[in-house]
Amino acid sequence: AIQSMANWCRRNDMVMHMHRAGHGTYTRQKSHGVSFRVMAKWLRLAGCDHLHTGTAVGKLEGDPMTVQGYYNVCRDSYTRQDLPRGLFFDMDWADTKKVMPVASGGIHAGQMHQLLGLFGDDVILQFGGGTIGHPQGIQAGAVANRVALEAMVKARNEGKDIAAEGPEILRAAARTCGPLKAALDTWGDISFNYASTDTSDYAVTPAMS
Repeated sequence: AIQSMANWCRRNDMVMHMHRAGHGTYTRQKSHGVSFRVMAKWLRLAGCDHLHTGTAVGKLEGDPMTVQGYYNVCRDSYTRQDLPRGLFFDMDWADTKKVMPVASGGIHAGQMHQLLGLFGDDVILQFGGGTIGHPQGIQAGAVANRVALEAMVKARNEGKDIAAEGPEILRAAARTCGPLKAALDTWGDISFNYASTDTSDYAVTPAMS
């Protein structure tokens, strides 16, 4: 079905967006039998354009290293073995088109430093509830997210350690942006602290002498 949709999209000059793609099931069932890394490879081979690839900090949580592995599968031209990220062998994608990963699912402006630090620039950050659910309305939600992202990118490009200084950078930006202040007041303390079941099972093995 997915391949048929991808073929139709190519014929009709349309973009195919895979919304979550069963992510919530696969990443919570250690014994389910299919890692989402495999799903990401299938969908790239099928010709998917956008794929919800996990957030590590939102409700599509997961082990951050493993989630980064999914992003590498989508974006790399040549995927290198990286055991902590669940990548067990090199893979040359040749001319296979890349997939734009989408971080969506329980993310909000207060996590901007974490999202940018984990996933870099080549990612779509989709703040659904964090935009529509803003107490001042949808437009204010969009402003809050944009200002948070711009403040974090600017700080990173100036050489600041956004992982350590992120919350303070956001608070500083919120002093001159009412919508961002309202967003941080609303969601700033919300987190999804699940123990992830979707890990790479990687453990360092001592070399034999």
